[in-house]
Amino acid sequence: MAADTDGIDYEAEYDNRARVPDHLVVLAAWEHYAQVWRDQMSADGRAELDLSYGAHERHGIDIFRPDVDRNGPIAMFLHGGYWRSLDRKLFSHMARGMVEHGIPVALPSYRLCPEVPVADIISDVRAAAGWLWAQHRRRLLVVGHSAGGHLASCLLATDWQKIDPALPEHLVPAAVSFSGIFDLEPLMHTSINDTLGLTAETVQAASPMSWPAPAGCWFEAYVGSEESPEFHRQSESITGVWSESGTHTRLRAVHEANHFTAINGLPDPDSDEIMHIAVLAHSLE
Repeated sequence: MAADTDGIDYEAEYDNRARVPDHLVVLAAWEHYAQVWRDQMSADGRAELDLSYGAHERHGIDIFRPDVDRNGPIAMFLHGGYWRSLDRKLFSHMARGMVEHGIPVALPSYRLCPEVPVADIISDVRAAAGWLWAQHRRRLLVVGHSAGGHLASCLLATDWQKIDPALPEHLVPAAVSFSGIFDLEPLMHTSINDTLGLTAETVQAASPMSWPAPAGCWFEAYVGSEESPEFHRQSESITGVWSESGTHTRLRAVHEANHFTAINGLPDPDSDEIMHIAVLAHSLE
């Protein structure tokens, strides 16, 4: 299972926890700072927690509002966890940088594999996006990490009129991915697929790399400089393919960052990543 016919050790390429031995320290820090941020925003009356966008217990969504709202797009942050673990509550503080720039941020959770397949998770985040439109009538800038980066690209490339004619054509005009995976076929050669259950038939439908490109929209892909060659290839490939089809794309590296620390700049309103995201968000106002 470890290698495919190209001789690439996909197990090693995609096993981020093995590649980053201190990942548990990073996760513990996320949990701490996420709680501190929620407490602070709740005390300020700028947090709406545990709202529901659907019937499942994981169809929950938290919204953090800026002190001064520029009335532009709402940002949606989609967490990672290989579609099989983690929760929005671990990432609450990732909203801070955007909120400080006047951008409201919504963080949904979604169902996980193996309870549901990846296709149903895509449907979940589409439902969350539709719910936000129904509540606020504002377009979305979607930011995602890892599996969330995949889901962000899926929302950008969604035909919203096919989902619901009442939704605007470009409900999501821009997306930013950190360490995303856009071609899921390599995961079929790893133990990760024991949980995901991807098949030759389902992998294409879950891989936005093979979807029609969202022409005229904006897509930025970040990848940590210390991530595996496969993660670099994933971001390089989708920005290249989509750019050729009319999507405005940009590929960026996060200096001295691994798969987990690639998003460390998001809570910092002065980080390069947040400054770029803020410019992108404000261009959509």
